[in-house]
Amino acid sequence: MTLENKVKKMGLGHEEGFGAPCLKCKEKCQGFELHYWRKICRNCKCGQEEHDIPSSSEEDRKVGKLFEDTKYTTLIAKLKNDGNPLYKRNVMIMTSPVPAKKNITIDTVTYEWAPPVQNQTLAKQYMQMLPKEKQPVAGSEGAQYRKKQLAKQLPAHDQDPSKCHELSPSEVRHMEQFVKKYKREALGVGDVKLPGDAEVRAPDVNNLKNGGGRGTSSAVGAMEKFPNQKASQYSCYHCKMNMKEGDPAVYAERAGYDKLWHPGCFVCCTCGELLVDMIYFWKNGNLYCGRHYCDSERPRCAGCDELIFSNEYTLAEGQNWHLKHFCCFDCDCVLAGITYITVNDKPVCKSCYMKNHAVTCQGCHNAIDPEVQRVTYNNYNWHAKRECFLCSCCSKCLIGQKFISVEGMLFCSVGCKEKMMS
Repeated sequence: MTLENKVKKMGLGHEEGFGAPCLKCKEKCQGFELHYWRKICRNCKCGQEEHDIPSSSEEDRKVGKLFEDTKYTTLIAKLKNDGNPLYKRNVMIMTSPVPAKKNITIDTVTYEWAPPVQNQTLAKQYMQMLPKEKQPVAGSEGAQYRKKQLAKQLPAHDQDPSKCHELSPSEVRHMEQFVKKYKREALGVGDVKLPGDAEVRAPDVNNLKNGGGRGTSSAVGAMEKFPNQKASQYSCYHCKMNMKEGDPAVYAERAGYDKLWHPGCFVCCTCGELLVDMIYFWKNGNLYCGRHYCDSERPRCAGCDELIFSNEYTLAEGQNWHLKHFCCFDCDCVLAGITYITVNDKPVCKSCYMKNHAVTCQGCHNAIDPEVQRVTYNNYNWHAKRECFLCSCCSKCLIGQKFISVEGMLFCSVGCKEKMMS
């Protein structure tokens, strides 16, 4: 199977997956080329989210599939041509008159996503309470942040077996069961309301399993409102600070409506990032993004970034790996039973290390084998051998001796230094 066919099999064709330069390291990457199982660019080794590859329609399809067969079907629509669910993302357009010298002009601000509430004033208040750099205004840093978080927090390969690399029928079956379980027990979407307008209700049995509902009514189905309670009597579940009068709050149904969050505090307990589009996973009294909820339930392969559903996998360098994916990060050769070196937390075979990563000896100007002794001083390196670590003037061996270093040159004495530098 060719690379092109492998890429298309994973749902990313040439027209979508190639040509976009990396936003993180433009000087190294001339265009995105998908590694067929690592979910990274072959050229610069950065993730897809750094290349601005996924289109809005692609992300809407991904979130639509996440909400399929859940209570959030009101947020999706079925496409007529293929029947696949599409996320009905709430786009908010705000207009305001701006005085000019002759005529009044209209200033238009488009939010690529906004809370799906009927009260637009409440939605606008919510947006203004987010950090400015995270407000998803079209064409802004905030819109790029939202797009990046959609890719990181809700990877398609955490919910769709067809986006994974060569799963066995057993692995597909276990993954489908896992996805059904988290949709039933953990997945939720935040609800924006003014404190006091929310109903306090008892959680269902699944919520109780996941740590929800502590402090809610004990009778299933019981509800209670507190319309006379002031906002200052409500405190944020995350930062513990009081809510301000008139400010909207975010509620999470699975947590129980006795808990609320400032808009900017509705974050993942693991990565601390704003939960994209208020999509959360609730477990043991904590909010998670999709990625870190899945990480708390299943091991994740450090090679392909997919969850592991096979019975056999390996643990190396403190990370989990599919057996077939414990490979050299540079050349993809399998590392089982051979020497490898860790470079930036990635395993590299010895051959690739010597070719691409090894430091150079200042004495002989050859790469230094990682298994031999070396001397390092002020970011300069030498083989720990008589013929390499020696005085640049008189060639005296300096191993175990005092020396003077000047821009990679070594001297045994001030005299040798002055003689060489004169």
